Amino acid sequence: MTQHCAKVAIPIRSPLSEVFNSFTDPTQITKFWLQSTSGPLLQGATVQWQFLVPGAVETVTVHEFQVNRQLTFSWSDGISVSLQFIEYGVGTTLLSVEASGFEKDDIEAIVGATEGFTLVLCDLKTLLESGRSANLVKDKAELISRSHGQGSPRSDA
Repeated sequence: MTQHCAKVAIPIRSPLSEVFNSFTDPTQITKFWLQSTSGPLLQGATVQWQFLVPGAVETVTVHEFQVNRQLTFSWSDGISVSLQFIEYGVGTTLLSVEASGFEKDDIEAIVGATEGFTLVLCDLKTLLESGRSANLVKDKAELISRSHGQGSPRSDA
């Protein structure tokens, strides 16, 4: 039986510890991905995430936690997300994400997860390499909100 998954990887010119900490520390993950989180990601933790799309919340349960190596968690719908952190040269980390557990042949969900994680990783890369978020996740959240009739056009656009 074929398991369908979303996979994304990108090198980030930042040390392993900084890239890993970006996902585990609430003050860091809210700089590029989330509106808020109820706590840090640690071994066995269950936290509530509020995404940038209004009303989008998720319960996250950590299953594997290897400092600077691997972080695996599941969402309330059973999707498993595994992040791997590999030294990719001096001061560079190869970050890969694999999300699995999608319903059979739910291609739209797989494509959406691939797109979403691509934006998350690219925004994190920009943040860690330049010191500023590119607002990729924020802008995508705004598009989603507008497509669902929430929000109005930005006055500064």
